[in-house]
Amino acid sequence: MASDAPVEARPPAGKTFFGHPRALSTLFLTEMWERFSFYGMRAILVLYLTAAAADDGLAIRESTANAVYGTYNAMVYLMALPGGWVADRLLGARRSVLWGGVVIAAGHYVMAVPVRWSVFAGMTLIVLGTGLLKPNISTMVGDLYDRDSPRRDAGFSIFYMGINLGAFIAPLITGFLGEKINWHLGFGAAAVGMTFGVLQYVLGRRNLGDAGARPADPLLGADRRRALTRIGLVALAVIVVLVVLALLGLFTVNTVVNLLTLVTVLVAIGYFARILTDGEISATERSRMKAYTWLFVFAAAFWLIYDQAGSVLNIFAADRTDRDVAGFTFPASWLQSVNPILIIIGAPLAAWLWLKLGHRVSTPMKFAVGLILNGLSFVLMAAAAQAAVGGGLVSPWWLVAVYAIQVAGELSLSPVGLSATTKLAPVKYASQMMGLWFLASSVGDAIGGQVARLAETWAEPTYFLTFGLASVVLGLAAVMFARQIRQLMAGIH
Repeated sequence: MASDAPVEARPPAGKTFFGHPRALSTLFLTEMWERFSFYGMRAILVLYLTAAAADDGLAIRESTANAVYGTYNAMVYLMALPGGWVADRLLGARRSVLWGGVVIAAGHYVMAVPVRWSVFAGMTLIVLGTGLLKPNISTMVGDLYDRDSPRRDAGFSIFYMGINLGAFIAPLITGFLGEKINWHLGFGAAAVGMTFGVLQYVLGRRNLGDAGARPADPLLGADRRRALTRIGLVALAVIVVLVVLALLGLFTVNTVVNLLTLVTVLVAIGYFARILTDGEISATERSRMKAYTWLFVFAAAFWLIYDQAGSVLNIFAADRTDRDVAGFTFPASWLQSVNPILIIIGAPLAAWLWLKLGHRVSTPMKFAVGLILNGLSFVLMAAAAQAAVGGGLVSPWWLVAVYAIQVAGELSLSPVGLSATTKLAPVKYASQMMGLWFLASSVGDAIGGQVARLAETWAEPTYFLTFGLASVVLGLAAVMFARQIRQLMAGIH
């Protein structure tokens, strides 16, 4: 039986970090190094999977590598759901972040081992560790402030700077090591980064006070034993399925990817069905959830295209762009640093713009803008691909322009979606809705990985133009139905 909710955690008084609780520096650096490891590995993953055996790669087909990449991203976001539950009911946010960081580091170290199986074993560990760390470190940042503190939003802004700082630096280091020296050395650099994050987290734990020290709603006694038994049964079922697939000769990369894609979509459908059919939510809450269903679909469609930056666009950067500067051919993965630096520059401008516009532009319209811009980025990629037909190399500025358009779309959709998630959430499911927002990314990445298989068989200009125009059309449809969606939102802008 769960105990009463704990009193809100308070950090100790003393030194500050840019005028904020000192604990924010600990969480800032932990998240920065975690994102360093995540984006550093991700920047070279597909390039390593598709590299020829003579170049120490796995020589996997481009279509399979793209699907693996999409599924990996999907699983990272999907695991945020059970990761949040483990923290709330079993470990508490603080221990969840610690163990998550340790498991992530272990995963990267496994990937640094120069054997064929290490990449998949390592990715499995990283997915599990990220599920523990990612949702719960944000919870701890929130614990540092009173709920109505005017410094709360500023604290999160500083924290998110750590995300993009790590994402910007990582490809520059892992990309050079991986592409120029040895792939596994690049993975090893990601491991060292996460190790730094764990060490400074442990050393800085005295700054955290009570933040995340205990589960928010702990399972005790028989409830705890029952939950652990169920977790064990699920783990056993997964092992049995894998063994059966192996015995049948079906335990292949493609089989696992397809199964995980199906699971991701079914989890999303099940979540929405559970909420919409719950008799305890009010008619107004049900209406708002119907509106959120459309926003979820729009978001998934957005991430389907956007997150191909590390797969299809990364391969284009490697094979179709002229990266020679003064006799030095810079790594293709360096272009993965363009996105985070543009976000750092653009985020304050986007925040100012939405504040200036106020309620004159509704949430559905902002989502529509994001979808249209995302689609236009792929239309531009179609032009770049057409310029590369015949084996010619194009300027990397094509990709920089594509990423700039995508970032403008992201800033129109992503922060707005986070805000809408909290506003439209039924009271009963308030604590679970952020996981549902992450699930939109998961569904988009899972389906996007399957869609990206087509990039190997279709002509590149056709591929980019088809899905670019599809996103534009979906965005225009969102414009057409924006008023109806706003009505379903029942007073929420």
